[in-house]
Amino acid sequence: MSKFPRCLAPFLFSLFSLSAWGATPSQIYSAGPVKFSVTEDLCGLDHPWSLAFLPDGTRLITERPGRLRRLDTTGRLSPPIAGLPPVLAEGQGGLLDVIPSPGFTQDRLIFFSFTQATPRGARTAVARARLHQEGTRLEDVQIIFAQQDDPAGSAHWGSRLAFSSDGRLFITLGDRYNHRDQAQNLNSHLGKIVRIESNGQIPPDNPFVNRPQTRPEIWSYGHRNVQGAAIHPLTGELWAHEHGPQGGDEVNRVQRGGNHGWPVITYGREYVTGFKIGEGSSRPDVTPPLWVWTPSIAPSGMSFYTGPLFPEWQGSLFVGALRGQMLVRLEVRDNRVIREERLLEDLGRRIRDVRQGPEGKIWLLEETRGCLLHLEPVKRTTP
Repeated sequence: MSKFPRCLAPFLFSLFSLSAWGATPSQIYSAGPVKFSVTEDLCGLDHPWSLAFLPDGTRLITERPGRLRRLDTTGRLSPPIAGLPPVLAEGQGGLLDVIPSPGFTQDRLIFFSFTQATPRGARTAVARARLHQEGTRLEDVQIIFAQQDDPAGSAHWGSRLAFSSDGRLFITLGDRYNHRDQAQNLNSHLGKIVRIESNGQIPPDNPFVNRPQTRPEIWSYGHRNVQGAAIHPLTGELWAHEHGPQGGDEVNRVQRGGNHGWPVITYGREYVTGFKIGEGSSRPDVTPPLWVWTPSIAPSGMSFYTGPLFPEWQGSLFVGALRGQMLVRLEVRDNRVIREERLLEDLGRRIRDVRQGPEGKIWLLEETRGCLLHLEPVKRTTP
C-alpha cells in the first residue's frame, strides 16, 4: 500500500481538521430565564485538558498525550506546535494547563504545566516559552518550577495555573494519591498551592519565607488534587476547587498561609471501605470550604463569569464536572456560594475545562468526544 510523503502530513491534517471538525448545529437549553445554545466547534481532540485565549482571538489547546495546538479565528486547528520539552503522558499525567502571560502582546510568553519524568519517578513542572510569531513553534523554553517531590505513580498532579493582578503565578499541586499525608508537611510540595514570580523566583511576601524546614514557594497547604483555579474579579483572591475521595469535593477561597485540611479535615471517605478519613469535617485552625459536593462530581476547570452576553450570570462561578458530566453554575454573593444550578446534564460529556472568551461566550473542553464547545445566549425576539 502506498504512503503519502511525510512532509505532506501537516497539510493533510489541516484539510482534515477543516472538513471533519467544523461546527455542528446548536442545541437550545433553558436555565430559569436564560435561554442559550450549545455549539460544537470541533471534535476529535485526544484528552483535551486546557484552553487559553490569545489577544488576537486565536486559542491554544493542550492535549494530555503531549500536544499543544493553535486554533485560529477561522476554526483551523494547527498540527502540534514544535518545541515542547519531554512530557511523561501516563495515567492522569501529561501536558496539562496553559495560559498566556499578562503581557503577551509585548512578550509573546506562554506558561504551561506538564508531567516530567525523573530518575526516581515523576513530578509536576511548569515552563514558560515564547510563541513564535507564526505560532508554529516555541522558543526560549525555560522550566521555572518543578516539584521537589518526585515519587512513582501517575495520579493527582493538580496543575492549574492562574496569574494574580500583580503578575505573580499560582500553581496547584496534587498530593500524588499515595502520599496524602505530605499535604500537611510544609517541607514538601505535595498537596500545595505555590506562588512564584513569572521568572520562577520567590516573592518576598510569601507567607512562609525565611521559615525553617518550610518551602518558601508555598502559599497554602492541605489540598488533595486541585484542578480548578480562578482569580475573583472583584477581590483579586484566588479561588480553587479540588477533588475529594468518594465525596468531599470542595470549593475554597484560598487563604494566604492557610491550611485547607486534607487529609486531616475532610468531607470525603475511603474508596473501598467507606470509612471516615482524618479527624472530621471541621477544626478551628482549618479554613472551611465554601461549597462541598457529596457524592463527588469530580470537578475540573473553573471560571468566574464577567462578560456582557449573560447579564443574569454576572459574578457566577462556572465549574466543569468529569464524573458528574455537567456544567455547574455557582451563584456567589459576598464571597459566599449561596446556591448551585446544574446545566447540560443530558449532554453526557466529561467537562475538563471552562473558560470565558473575550466576547463573553462560555467555552468548554470535554473529554468524552474530545470536543470544544461554546455557550451563547439565544436572541430574544420581541412580539
